[in-house]
Amino acid sequence: MGCIVNLNSAATASLRLPTPTEGDKKERGFCCFPRRRHHRRHHQFRPPSAPTATNSRSHSLTVTNEALNVMISGAPASGKGTQCHLIADKYGLVHIAAGDLLRAEIATGSENGKRAKQYMEKGQLVPDEIAVMMVKDRLLKPDSKERGWLLDGYPRSLSQATALKGFGFEPHTFLLLEVSEDLLVERVVGRRLDPVTGKIYHLKYSPPETEEIAARLTQRFDDTEEKARIYP
Repeated sequence: MGCIVNLNSAATASLRLPTPTEGDKKERGFCCFPRRRHHRRHHQFRPPSAPTATNSRSHSLTVTNEALNVMISGAPASGKGTQCHLIADKYGLVHIAAGDLLRAEIATGSENGKRAKQYMEKGQLVPDEIAVMMVKDRLLKPDSKERGWLLDGYPRSLSQATALKGFGFEPHTFLLLEVSEDLLVERVVGRRLDPVTGKIYHLKYSPPETEEIAARLTQRFDDTEEKARIYP
């Protein structure tokens, strides 16, 4: 079951459960995972709204399985980080961010991490077969199997989704965050990082608490309007 969360308003968020047409699937590269049916524990899944959201609407999704498994995707600055924090906290899921997982594998010097580092040092993309093995190994850990997982930013293509499905990993729901291009640009160019705490700020929506923090904020090199508008 797929969910499209529309976050085009800074104040409101709406949720709809669509039945995608073949044209939608082709245009978006829609990855369709059929729901698995088990009969143990029931989860009433309602993606939570951000703390600032008002008048939000959502349709519930009842899932039956030992643990709830969710995938979430969206463009940079679409709000994945905020939504992942809320969802993982509400449902007790293990939050697995593909980018963080890759960096952790490289830092620990795992076999997959060493292989990935060789490609990254050459400025090349990490092949799907390496990335999917990292994700697979993480999803097989006891905490992911017992508590359920929230996979953030992966898969990003049909081939990656197919590979995960081949290993037996299928989400109960796939959340796609849709935000208008103009709002994405506004979020991206105003985003700042505190190099001391690692906290993310926004000059308009989430400004720093003190002038001292404001003075040390940095901007990522790719947080530009040009980069935001070329995101597929």
